[in-house]
Amino acid sequence: MNIVIFGPPGAGKGTQSNLIVKQFKLHQLSTGELLREEIKNKTELGKKISTIINSGNLVSDDTVGNLIKRYISDKTYKNRIIFDGYPRNLIQARNLDKLLSQYNQKVDIALKLSVSLEVIKRRILERKSLEKRADDSEEIAIKRFVTYENNIRPVIDFYKQSNLLKVVNGEATISEINIEISGLIEGIKG
Repeated sequence: MNIVIFGPPGAGKGTQSNLIVKQFKLHQLSTGELLREEIKNKTELGKKISTIINSGNLVSDDTVGNLIKRYISDKTYKNRIIFDGYPRNLIQARNLDKLLSQYNQKVDIALKLSVSLEVIKRRILERKSLEKRADDSEEIAIKRFVTYENNIRPVIDFYKQSNLLKVVNGEATISEINIEISGLIEGIKG
């Protein structure tokens, strides 16, 4: 089973992905982690990615697609991937579908964590006092939220048209969200 989970920055995708990975013995594929791994390992690609990110630009869909292809083509992960925060746009959603079908796989469910900007701001302020992440400021949070919401709409429609989209109340407690998500996954596992 392959799962897509998405929601605005601060929605709790990572937290829920970690729980789902353990419960359903899946592998979490976070594009951010893949990019950071390339940079950390100082690969040729990692150096290019670092330059792109440091100049404030986004890494191309092709680059991200190639990193994801490594995962999808690996039999270890076949039909056992949770895509955390990917796809972020319609091109990526279509590319993911094509890539998966090349390896006789598909997305089984797309989970959208629905969270308001007010809740995101509150969470970021709480997280800021705990972790001090460089990207945690209210101003940045608002900008990222708006950008995310504008870019993700076509992806939501894409999965809605495929009857794969399930909207989850991302404002509930971590355990309530997890119970809801687990129920949805169990429902498609049959």
